[in-house]
Amino acid sequence: MTPIDEIDRALIRATQAGLPFDPQPYARVGEAVGLNEWQVIERFSRLIDKGIVRRIGVVPNHFRLGYNANGMTVWDVADEQAERLGAWVGALDFVSHCYLRPRARPDWPYNLFAMAHGATRDEVREKARRIADLLGPACRASDILFSTRILKKTGLRLAE
Repeated sequence: MTPIDEIDRALIRATQAGLPFDPQPYARVGEAVGLNEWQVIERFSRLIDKGIVRRIGVVPNHFRLGYNANGMTVWDVADEQAERLGAWVGALDFVSHCYLRPRARPDWPYNLFAMAHGATRDEVREKARRIADLLGPACRASDILFSTRILKKTGLRLAE
């Protein structure tokens, strides 16, 4: 485990709910923890390089953007091809996240998961057809689990 110092911990706490909506967000974060903008950027770069922070990015609320039909597409793909095919599916511009998970047979045969967003369920179904075309004969079965509401949309939170 890579230790972080109290300044790194303060930076993570100051940003774990998101960056300030400001033309200079890193300067605002720096003001909150006693650093300048470039020190904040350097520390975050180091935390990313060490794998402590995976990335800094926008996490949109798909519902507020008009994507009201969000479906987790699930796929039963051949295990020996799953990693390669999953990388292809994850690269699609309409897939927000894609991952492999163990099956739970006999009830759950799916091992590849890909979240697709659309304004309508038909749009998501069309995107699922595009994924199916990409997977080809390696795919044995699939389904779409449509979201009905957002329960949680945050990452890990450090305790105070």
